[in-house]
Amino acid sequence: MSMTPEQVVASYDRLADRGLDVSAYGFAQIERAIAFVKNKGVVLDVGCGTGRLMEALDRHGFRTDGLDVSPAMIALARDRHPEARLFHADICRWELPRSYDLIVAWDSVWHVPLAEQEAVLTKLCRGLSAGGVLVFTAGGTDAPHEKQGSCMGPPMYHATLGVPKTLQVLAEGGCVCRHLEYDQYPELHVYVIAQKA
Repeated sequence: MSMTPEQVVASYDRLADRGLDVSAYGFAQIERAIAFVKNKGVVLDVGCGTGRLMEALDRHGFRTDGLDVSPAMIALARDRHPEARLFHADICRWELPRSYDLIVAWDSVWHVPLAEQEAVLTKLCRGLSAGGVLVFTAGGTDAPHEKQGSCMGPPMYHATLGVPKTLQVLAEGGCVCRHLEYDQYPELHVYVIAQKA
């Protein structure tokens, strides 16, 4: 059922030509996560897309690294944010070059195949500096789940470990859940803020 990284790239490349997303979606949640960050040094934006969250991160004084599997999205982000360090890579294969004070994975890592979800979440926990904060979105199911659909137009794949397993992986990764919210209820969309102990 899962899509290959190349298939996900093709879908996002098709979305890139729709123009820059200027909506404020996710900004309030990112602001809530930033409130937990003590050292506003370097942030990693996983699945940065066109870089739409980077201005908000810049306003807080963060230096930004961005990562995306879509070359079209990275090209748009590079045009908008020439000061950011941008990486065209798949989070499943990419090794974080440093530890981060904040990692944002807004509506991105849920495209990772279900079989690789735990390893990716563990990698992000490992990539946090002491006291660092991770904010990400996931499916708010009770058990692991995956699905494929085309609500955005191109085909997309989504997977989730489910809330209980997600919290377990965070704890095993040395992180404490600071906030979990079904922010689009009754849609099973949650965002999570976790902090490295």
